[in-house]
Amino acid sequence: MRLIEKVWFKKHRAKYYLVPLLLPFTLLFWFISSCRRLGFKLGLIKSYVITKPVIVVGNIGVGGNGKTPVVIHLVELAKQLGFKPGVTARGYGGNAARYPYCLDVNSTSKQAGDEPVLIYHRCKIPVIVGSDRVANAQMLVEQGCDIIISDDGLQHYRLQRDLEIIVIDANRLFGNGLLLPAGPLREGKWRLNKADIHIYNGNHLNKTDSTNKSLLMQLTATELVQINSDKKMSLSDFFQQWQTVNAAAGIGDPQRFFTTLETLGFKLLAQQGYVDHKDFVFEDFNQFNSELPLLMTEKDAVKCHAFAQDNWWYLPVNAQFSQQDAYKLVQSITKCSAELNPAK
Repeated sequence: MRLIEKVWFKKHRAKYYLVPLLLPFTLLFWFISSCRRLGFKLGLIKSYVITKPVIVVGNIGVGGNGKTPVVIHLVELAKQLGFKPGVTARGYGGNAARYPYCLDVNSTSKQAGDEPVLIYHRCKIPVIVGSDRVANAQMLVEQGCDIIISDDGLQHYRLQRDLEIIVIDANRLFGNGLLLPAGPLREGKWRLNKADIHIYNGNHLNKTDSTNKSLLMQLTATELVQINSDKKMSLSDFFQQWQTVNAAAGIGDPQRFFTTLETLGFKLLAQQGYVDHKDFVFEDFNQFNSELPLLMTEKDAVKCHAFAQDNWWYLPVNAQFSQQDAYKLVQSITKCSAELNPAK
């Protein structure tokens, strides 16, 4: 974990000099972001309506809070409800020859970013990336999608939305509660009041969030997948061969992945966290014992296919909700679609 993240989330002693040093920049960030929001509210900056329902899955802070599993879950729900969903994303870390960029079976994380590639291969639906989410969404509609799911983009106010979902790390919550860069927040906690649903990723809801907007999500895993062959193995079968493993993660909170593995029963001989969206090369993994399996997240695995070894595996996870919370999600999707397309 980087020093600044320790200041944000762990109350590191460096907060006594770093936070005061960064507060002037936080004030500037607040002023600029506030002016921008006011510009959209007054119509000074134009926003655009898409002809199909738009669901935005985002957060008010930085770092991985579990948005991608939520997006995948919403895609599957939309399919079950008879929709043809499409996903738009920024494509962080990608560098495509043109934008909007529509993913295909040959798309790589270097072109489209790691999360969009993961979503495309897992869900088998249209995924389009680019900084202009309005153009992305319009292209999805042209391809026949009748519901648009935006992976991140809560602060991308150019794209009007019919349903806002904020995903929150139930353990880290909002850190020290300050805006960037003195804290981890892109927008203040007041922004929760504007969203339709709050999804807490973890073991508990925030006790201060007593609204009926709050849902609790658990990430579940049942198998491991060999990266270079896509061979699947159940956790029980895997345990019969290996209980001690190595682990690597380049996500917003690597410790969350390591804790998940330990909760599943693995003993971690060595573990290494990397910065979120790290563009891996083979040499990044030289430190690990090649006699043991190396486990990583599905998001990291999409960047390692070209050089993955036989003992490299990834752990796919799925979002799981209680029956009551799952029903609330279904109702929300159905409602936002019905409001935009009453005849559907």
